[in-house]
Amino acid sequence: MSQPTIAGIHHVTAIAKDAQLNIDFYVGVLGLRLVKKTVNFDDPGTYHFYYGDGQGRPGTILTFFPWRTVGRGRSGSGETAATAFAVPDGQLGFWEERLQANDVAVKRARRLQEDLLSFRDPEGTSLELVGSDEDQDFQPWADSPVPPAHAIRGFHSVTLRLAGLEGTAQLLRDTMGFREEGEEEGRLRLRGAGDRAALVDLVPAPGQTRAALGAGSVHHVAWRVPDQNQQEAWRSQLEDSGYNVTPILDRNYFRSIYFREPGGVLFEFATDPPGFTADEPLDQLGRSLKLPKWLEKARPQIEQALPAVSLPGEKP
Repeated sequence: MSQPTIAGIHHVTAIAKDAQLNIDFYVGVLGLRLVKKTVNFDDPGTYHFYYGDGQGRPGTILTFFPWRTVGRGRSGSGETAATAFAVPDGQLGFWEERLQANDVAVKRARRLQEDLLSFRDPEGTSLELVGSDEDQDFQPWADSPVPPAHAIRGFHSVTLRLAGLEGTAQLLRDTMGFREEGEEEGRLRLRGAGDRAALVDLVPAPGQTRAALGAGSVHHVAWRVPDQNQQEAWRSQLEDSGYNVTPILDRNYFRSIYFREPGGVLFEFATDPPGFTADEPLDQLGRSLKLPKWLEKARPQIEQALPAVSLPGEKP
């Protein structure tokens, strides 16, 4: 087999506290589609929401664990400091007005020759919108409150805040096949082999306290691998390089392995298939609670434990 490569970001998973507030913001304000409503497979007493484009393609998927009793996360080193989405060039003004109209504080900036808008979701998750014309394969969601001409196109990048950059940069560059693309004020940008959602920025945070997970923080970043054969090759290669990699885990919509990169951020390598239509048709994505086969027997108890939620404008 040829040297496996990483095509870009598969998904980003963050932590929230209020499930309904989470849906209201990501569907009602950002206009993403709730493509899957399921549970945390390791903790079935909490939801796992997946938001993405109209077809739930890898590279567009932001997911949340809304733990009702979790405390607020703490920023520091060893974390994903920001998650950036791409929007069409020239649309940052639209988003600035839309976010401010929904009482979201925004800040304009320019970084590495790109204009961007930074803001936080209602529970403190750091987000960015970057004007970009790179993604020509956008799949709009017909029921989005945001018209397709302005809509989020999927991920642009993630920013990792690290005590030191070299170990993570070496993993990305020498093992995962990324190449260095730019540097500005200590921020190092690397690009993966894919044609979209393939950027990662590394920023130094020497001497900072280590970040702590909680509401508003990112749990892990998942990277795309095309199939399970390549995933198995990656697992062997990472183990040979000294990383403590999990067995391959069945996440129903993809297969996953996890390991912690040298800077402390949890990385996941997730397969593109089988995708979010594995257990419901495309036009019904996100409409009902989906459980893996091994949890169906516990559905009554799981449904009773979860808070009732609804899409914006619909009854719970």
